[in-house]
Amino acid sequence: MRIDTAGNREMMAIADAGRNRVPWRRLVRETMQIAGPYAEFLQHTERSWASVTFSGARHKVRLCFTGLEAMDAADDFIAALPDHEFTIPGWLAADAAIISVDQQALPEPKATVEVEVLLLEDA
Repeated sequence: MRIDTAGNREMMAIADAGRNRVPWRRLVRETMQIAGPYAEFLQHTERSWASVTFSGARHKVRLCFTGLEAMDAADDFIAALPDHEFTIPGWLAADAAIISVDQQALPEPKATVEVEVLLLEDA
């Protein structure tokens, strides 16, 4: 099993810095907290989103869970994310969904989970 704890700590430090200026940092931090210690951060992307009355962005976060214990953690994360209430000052999480789960059994159990969260500016 490979868990990049140093990389996760580094990402959490980035998320802590400037938490009110850039919502994606806080979003990644909260997502990693929900996912737990077996999750490895892989990627974040952001795409602007707007309707007639709201503006914001769609955020995609990809995580990897490797190892037997991590597979249980992935299942818990998948179940918990849609009901999680994100606390990002100045922003509302209008929707949080699991958009893909890619699993493999060999050479060791591994699940790559991609989530999408729609953040709207809270006027």
